[in-house]
Amino acid sequence: MSIISDDNDIQKPKEHNDGFKKNPVVKAESIEFDKNFENCIRPKSFDTYIGQSSLKETLKISIAAAKKREMPLDHLLFYGPPGLGKTTLAGVIAEQMGVDIKITSAPALERPRDIIGILMSLKGGEILFIDEIHRLNKVAEEILYPAMEDFFLDMTTGKSQTVKTLRVPLPKFTLIGATTKAGELSGPLRDRFGIIHRLEFYTEDELSQVITRTA
Repeated sequence: MSIISDDNDIQKPKEHNDGFKKNPVVKAESIEFDKNFENCIRPKSFDTYIGQSSLKETLKISIAAAKKREMPLDHLLFYGPPGLGKTTLAGVIAEQMGVDIKITSAPALERPRDIIGILMSLKGGEILFIDEIHRLNKVAEEILYPAMEDFFLDMTTGKSQTVKTLRVPLPKFTLIGATTKAGELSGPLRDRFGIIHRLEFYTEDELSQVITRTA
């Protein structure tokens, strides 16, 4: 395939100081469209989120009940193969609840202060999304137990005989965990999720809808 242009700059490319020729058509810098494109094509509501019909109906009921009680949504766990829209679905839930969402992944939470910092920065009703949650280290996982169940952080201060245990209250939040390996999730952590659901593969018709919508 050839590209024909009457631009004189293309016919006579300019030399840079480093020896490379400049192509006036191809520009390295990103434009505003590039930055916002992914956010624009991500669904913002259940009506535009294609697939996972049974899960959407369950979530609609849960969200309506949470709003009526004026309480945060119960903790959710999504599992299934990659690429089925777990992160996108978490964003839709946040949009429907009218709250902000903080997104991270378990491998990024290497030290206890990482997970503590995120939990302390949460505001009431906000959603914390942890991808690949089965890869949480044991210390971070144990910090999550009281945070999920009682909305407290158990911390210690001092050394040796002066050690004191503190219970720091947290605002009520919703944890959404996503994993591709549900079998590797520990029992105590899995039991603290109120809604656990497996994401299904898309049908050919649903894939067609996704392609048409994105195009």
